[in-house]
Amino acid sequence: MKIKLASTDSDIEKCFPAFVELRPFLKKEEFLARIRRMMGTGFKIAMLELEDGTVPAVGGFRFEEMLHRGYSVYIDDLSTLPDERSKGYGEKVLDFIIDLARKENCASVHLDSGVQRFAAHRFYLRKRFDITSHHFVLKLAEIN
Repeated sequence: MKIKLASTDSDIEKCFPAFVELRPFLKKEEFLARIRRMMGTGFKIAMLELEDGTVPAVGGFRFEEMLHRGYSVYIDDLSTLPDERSKGYGEKVLDFIIDLARKENCASVHLDSGVQRFAAHRFYLRKRFDITSHHFVLKLAEIN
């Protein structure tokens, strides 16, 4: 098993099953182009790849700087395939991202988690994340 940043089209395409598990609205035929657009604005993917080439866990993230929290990492997506959960893969991806944040001298690591994702919340709390705010959204259109 290895964890690396996805860089090639093949890497990105291998990540689709894990991403679509968390984001079921994603379409395979649009995925690569969408990720490449996002990478143009700083999005990165940490991928855990098994010996057989499958990718059971991914983390999509970006480095950003904001007045209220300084230079930090924001994790957009952290997902593990259902049959691969409880094997430590998601934790390894999260630790990889946290280590990158430390190397880049980030002040913090941030993420949002849906209010219904109780198992994820237990995981984040165990990893010493704090619940620090409510996230508000004004929908202007459907995700496409």
